[in-house]
Amino acid sequence: MSHSHSHTHSHSHVPGQTDNKWIFAIGIGINAAYAAVEFIFGLYADSLALLADAGHSSISVLILLTAWGASLLAARKPTPQRTYGFGKSTILASLLNGLILVTVLILITVEAVHRFIDPPTVAGNMVIWVAGAGVVINGITALLFMSSRKGDLNIKSVFLYMVADVGISLGMMLGGVAIMLTGFSWIDPVISLVIAIVIAIVTWGLLRDAMNLILDAVPKEIDPAHLKHYLAGLPGVTAVNELHIWAVSTTESALTAHLIIPEDVIPSDTLLHQVKHDLHEHHNIGHVTLQIERGEAT
Repeated sequence: MSHSHSHTHSHSHVPGQTDNKWIFAIGIGINAAYAAVEFIFGLYADSLALLADAGHSSISVLILLTAWGASLLAARKPTPQRTYGFGKSTILASLLNGLILVTVLILITVEAVHRFIDPPTVAGNMVIWVAGAGVVINGITALLFMSSRKGDLNIKSVFLYMVADVGISLGMMLGGVAIMLTGFSWIDPVISLVIAIVIAIVTWGLLRDAMNLILDAVPKEIDPAHLKHYLAGLPGVTAVNELHIWAVSTTESALTAHLIIPEDVIPSDTLLHQVKHDLHEHHNIGHVTLQIERGEAT
């Protein structure tokens, strides 16, 4: 079987998230201020739930900073040494944020267990007011990222994290009410453990997705079987071999494939350009390499 090798490349770079810089700036500012308030009132009220969430809010600021920095790096142009640019910095940011959350999870759990043994007196009314402020702050931050979350795991992870924070703050408010009504201080470490569980759920999803992308797994929003069927159905194509799909960043993917075409069929440039356009528009695959192989399917 003879082979002729023809390559067609498409390099379409999704703009970086520099347009979102004001969103990041606002989110970082209000969350940093809220974390400081929580820490001060947590010490005054001797509330582990507030102190734990103050640490959690501080981590939220760090996560926002990391996501922002990664999106700025991803917007930089490729270089001769980094031909795909710095896109994977957004994936690394997601992994780093997940590892930071694991550390916070362990610290909160250890302290909560300690306070079960020796529960302190907690000012329930203060917990209610500060947690209520958290609902507002986290809700505003989540809304800031709502419209930008689609198609970007880096932004989506920030959005989901802030939505989880809203739930945590609501739980703390309910816990403050329970403490005022019952006087049971052990409710405070219980709330802390609930916070730890929520963090664990969010962290697991972030770490799983980040590790999959780092290991060049097919992005979960892309169905490789569907794409292979699509390519195999192109005019003149008898088979598709060596199909590889991986993430270049949290916003863009790459694809390579061998298209088997009989000797007497000549694929048109128009068809190849249409394929690249379809892959970009419908699957956000901006880097496409199609190799034409002459012969019959084996």
